[in-house]
Amino acid sequence: MSAPAFGRFFLPGLSEVHPTVLEAMNKPMIPHRGQEMVELLRRLDSRLRQLFCTKRHVLLGTCTATAFMEMAVRSGVKARALCLVGGAYGERFAAITESVGKDVVRLNVPWGRTIEPDMLADALKRSPVDAVTVVHSETSTGALAPLEDLAAVVGEHDDILLLVDGVTSVGASPVETDAWNLDFVFTGSNGPLALPPGMALAAASERMCQRAKSIPERGACLDLVAFQEAADAFQPTYTPAIPLLFGLDRQLLRIEDAGGVAVRLDRHCAIRSSVERWEQLVGNGMGFGFLPEVDRRSSAVSCLKVPSGTNARRLVKELEIRGFYVGSGYGKLKRETLRIGHMGDHTVDETDALLQGLVAVVSGAEAERSHSRGEV
Repeated sequence: MSAPAFGRFFLPGLSEVHPTVLEAMNKPMIPHRGQEMVELLRRLDSRLRQLFCTKRHVLLGTCTATAFMEMAVRSGVKARALCLVGGAYGERFAAITESVGKDVVRLNVPWGRTIEPDMLADALKRSPVDAVTVVHSETSTGALAPLEDLAAVVGEHDDILLLVDGVTSVGASPVETDAWNLDFVFTGSNGPLALPPGMALAAASERMCQRAKSIPERGACLDLVAFQEAADAFQPTYTPAIPLLFGLDRQLLRIEDAGGVAVRLDRHCAIRSSVERWEQLVGNGMGFGFLPEVDRRSSAVSCLKVPSGTNARRLVKELEIRGFYVGSGYGKLKRETLRIGHMGDHTVDETDALLQGLVAVVSGAEAERSHSRGEV
């Protein structure tokens, strides 16, 4: 596949990377234990704390966000977790928790729906657990959990930690780590931060760090205590992917120069609103409709049900011919939904152009079907 023009790459989990960020990643290496690295990590940390809305140092790892998901359960679950599941990544969180030998209680809702605070409160009354896992923005369905309200419910229990997958929410939706008392929030470099994949980032509360110290089998490469100690000293844990750190440095400066995190969140919200307007004014009449309900939609990923009788994977291929790259549905939704990843550096105008392309694809397919039926 040839590289698309910038502003046309809308995959729901691999963001387009700005050319100036790619350029920054081509700088020569620096000693990973030298003073230049300390200064780089110190500079990154001050900006990342604004991104995560925390006074705590932010952890950096050369790994996927899924690795930090495993770190969350290895270091944050003593024996039993309540896992909130409304999509593929909620299920992944639960499966990883089980894979490291912890007991799991699943609280399930249909894909595209979200766990509501009253449901969580009721589950915590019925199920003794020491941690709750939640996916804030469920990339497989485009649903956005009411994280602040869920955190308030968990906060009524002093001995329960809240572990949050923020992979497509940190940098796209408000995530108030300290104010909402979130114990562990992680994300990846290839989501709203719009960097190449390969880096995970997280913020851990003091409660989370103390919990980790009480768990002897928390692992080695994903030991939260070691990561926190390294972050506190502005040191890498192990040999880092230095080019990704250079790219992160440039991207955080770009965010700052563009008005800061708040402006970035506003732009993501505006893009989601533009997709909602399109769905109401155009898409609905063609048979498209949002999978998640109003007020529960991600600002990073829009998941749309496709018209009846339409194969979402075929739409993806037709859009690719026009130079646009989107994702079909995930798992059991792969044929019946379309996912648009409008995160990172995308704009409302770019997203509108994609939606116009989608209309052209569907209209062309309908005209072709009418012609084959001999209709005029």
